[in-house]
Amino acid sequence: MKIALLALLGLALGALGGAALGIGAGLAWVEIFKTTSFEGYSGMLVFFTFMPLGAAIGGIGCALLFAIIAIRDAEIAIEREPVRRHDP
Repeated sequence: MKIALLALLGLALGALGGAALGIGAGLAWVEIFKTTSFEGYSGMLVFFTFMPLGAAIGGIGCALLFAIIAIRDAEIAIEREPVRRHDP
């Protein structure tokens, strides 16, 4: 259950972060390649192409990252041994 919840948290956080990075990448694209702004074409390019792509890539990537971290944490917790005290 912990793995699924962390994956959903990663999906939400990754989608937000990816959308923000997608907007930044789209704005950079518009400036570098001098995309026309006729009838809002550059804005539609950024918000209908780069933002959804960034959100999808960021959401999937972060969800996988959080799930892998949760799985490894579960494996480590199983293999832990009690601490032994050494008396001199």
